Amino acid sequence: MTVALTYALLTILSLLTSAAPAAADLKLCNRMSYVVEAAIGVDDKSATATRGWFRIDPATCRVVLQGDLTADRILLHARALSLYGASPIPENGNDTLCVAQDNFIIAAARQCRTGQTPAPFTQITPTRTDDGNLVAYLAESAEYDDEQARLAGIQRLLGIAGYDAAPIDGVDGPKTQAALAAFLKSRNLSADIVSQPNFFSTMVDAVQAPSPTGLTWCNDTPHKVMAAVATDDGRSVISRGWYRIDPGKCLHPDITGQPKKVYSFAEAVDADNRSIKLKDKPLNWGGLTQLCTRESKFETSEQGDCPSRGFTATGFAAVDIARGGKTLRFALP
Repeated sequence: MTVALTYALLTILSLLTSAAPAAADLKLCNRMSYVVEAAIGVDDKSATATRGWFRIDPATCRVVLQGDLTADRILLHARALSLYGASPIPENGNDTLCVAQDNFIIAAARQCRTGQTPAPFTQITPTRTDDGNLVAYLAESAEYDDEQARLAGIQRLLGIAGYDAAPIDGVDGPKTQAALAAFLKSRNLSADIVSQPNFFSTMVDAVQAPSPTGLTWCNDTPHKVMAAVATDDGRSVISRGWYRIDPGKCLHPDITGQPKKVYSFAEAVDADNRSIKLKDKPLNWGGLTQLCTRESKFETSEQGDCPSRGFTATGFAAVDIARGGKTLRFALP
C-alpha cells in the first residue's frame, strides 16, 4: 500500500468514525413507509470506504457523517428491514461497494473479503440547510411528507402484525385507528406510546414475535432462513418471496384479504445465499404443492410451466390458518 493511499484511507476513516463536534453534518431523512438501514460510501481520490448500518425510522433523520465533507463523492445504499420481505427498495446503483451483514466499517470497500458482500451504491448530492448542515432524503413514489410517512409506516407494520389497516396511504381514518387500538390492546400498551420515539421499535419487536393470528415463521436454526409464501383466493395462486428470517427471530409474511389456502416454503442459506446442506441434502421446509419461485425477489400469479418463464418449481407446504394463528418453527433435524 502506498503512502498516498494510506493517507487517503486514514482521511476517509476519520470522516466515518469522527465523534467530535461538527461544523457541518450530513443527515439522512426517511420519508418512506419502511424502517430502513442505510450504508454510506465515501469516495476520496484513490480510496473508497463504507460504513453501516444506520437504522432510520419513518419521518426521522439521523446524522451519518460528521464534520466538513471534503470527499470527492458521497454514496448511499439502503435496505428495508428483513421483516418486510423482498426489499421494496430498488437494488440499483452505478457503484458496487462492499458491505457486511452486521454493523461495519470497511476501509478498502471495492474489493470484498470474507464476510463482506457487494452491494449497489448510488451517488447522492445532499442539500445544504439553513443551519449549514447537509441533508439527503429517502423517499418512495407516494411522495409522503413526514406526517404521512410516519402513519404509512405504522399502517404497514400493523398489516404485517396481522391487523387490517389497508390501504397503506398515510391517511388517518376509522379503519387505521381500529387496527391500532386492537394492536395496543393485544400488547397491553397505552395510547401514549404511539407518540414516543421508540414506537417503531415496539412495533418491529411485535412483528418478530409469534402471533395469535395469521402465519408466523420462527427460525430456530443457527443459519439465515429465506422464506416464500403463497396464497390461493379461489381464483388464482400468488407466490412471492423472499423474506429473510435471522437466527432466533420470527416474522409474519404479509397476507392480505382472506385467502382460502396458504402455502409456505423456506430454506436455510449461508452468508453468500447458497443453500445449506446436511448429508448432501438442502436444509429446507416445504411440501408437495409445486409452485413457482426464483432466486431473486419475485411475485407471480402464473404457476404453470415455471421453467419456461425463468422460474423454478418448488414444493410448498399447505398451512391451515383458518382456526387462528399458525406458527411454523424451522429447526435442525
